[in-house]
Amino acid sequence: MSLRRRVTLSTIGVLAVVLVGLVLLVDALFAAQSQRDADTTLLEKSRVAQQLVKQRVRGADLVNRLEGRGIRAKVVMADGTVFGHEPEGDVSKEISRPLADGSTITLYAEASVITVAQARLRRLLVLVGFGALAVTAVALIIVVGRALAPLDAMTTLARSIARGHRGYRLNPSRTDNELGRTAAAFDDMLDSLEGSEERTKRFVADAAHELRTPIAGVQAVAEALVQSGSAEEREQLNLLLVRESRRAGRLVDDLLALARIDAGLELQREQVDLLALAESEATRTRLMAPDFDITATGERVHVEGDPQRLAQLLANLADNARQATGPEGLVRLTVHADDTWAYLLVTDNGPGVPPEDRERIFDRLVRLDEARDRRSGGSGLGLPIARGVVRAHGGDLTCVEPPTTGGAFQVRLPLSEITRPIRRPLA
Repeated sequence: MSLRRRVTLSTIGVLAVVLVGLVLLVDALFAAQSQRDADTTLLEKSRVAQQLVKQRVRGADLVNRLEGRGIRAKVVMADGTVFGHEPEGDVSKEISRPLADGSTITLYAEASVITVAQARLRRLLVLVGFGALAVTAVALIIVVGRALAPLDAMTTLARSIARGHRGYRLNPSRTDNELGRTAAAFDDMLDSLEGSEERTKRFVADAAHELRTPIAGVQAVAEALVQSGSAEEREQLNLLLVRESRRAGRLVDDLLALARIDAGLELQREQVDLLALAESEATRTRLMAPDFDITATGERVHVEGDPQRLAQLLANLADNARQATGPEGLVRLTVHADDTWAYLLVTDNGPGVPPEDRERIFDRLVRLDEARDRRSGGSGLGLPIARGVVRAHGGDLTCVEPPTTGGAFQVRLPLSEITRPIRRPLA
């Protein structure tokens, strides 16, 4: 059943229940008021009878003057003579009073009068109730249809977008009511979805372009290897083939890492000494590039996280700094903490990152220097992977203003409970 029909039928049902209750209440009030009116009338007739007796109105004449409008009277004289008679139908109320001449008068209120009036009232209420329900139903169909028109527009828009028509929006004129806010939220959702779709398309295209280069290199080297004759030339081609295949493998590994981050990383959490992890990364980098100046200093703080993922994070940041500064660059890994967060600041003496690009560099497959050779500039996936790892741990990775010159990246992670009671600087 449609929402419009449900709202209409529900409202009519509620109104029907209210009208039935109203009819029953009015009927009960009418019956009670009619009974009080009958009591008042009988008392008034009894007083009139007393006055008429004082005026020497007797017998049948007295009965004729008192009867009428549902009231019957019977007078029993002192000698036993009876004038008038009891009503044949039901009696709703009766009273007896002695009169001044020694007779007794009995007044009866016929129930039929009240019953007939009550039946007429019920018929009137039923007719009015059904009429009100009919009018309400027609009005509800019109009003609810107009009130829910934005939902029909949302349905039409969603179907249009599903058929491939992008760019259309509801653009509600008012957002101070429920439907207006829903329409505005619907537009925001469409903007987000279309933006995500465009980013996905661009990422797929860029990834295909990135993969095409090493694959084309592997293909070219393999073809040259088949045609080569000398052993020296074959050895060089074999080295080139290994290098190109490693490039393709690294790119595929990065793409898989991003896919796992998007699906939600499964972390093996344990207590991790952040400074010890930074020192291990500095040692690894010096082994790979002996002339590279990299050191780790700071406080001995612990975070709760996956040591392998955090090591991958530090490796990406260190490799990014090494690519930015060159083989003889200078990089510092500094660890510190406050009462809630642990911080790792990675600084280098490279060219730095312009303020307007400090957020864009975390987009996938983005290089600030597009002219840089991909062999030295990386695939543009290291920083997105690093940020994904940090956010999976409940922290964040940002590019910040460097203390002096060069580039600076700050990792913020939740501080472990082990470190919070006391933090001692490394001796």
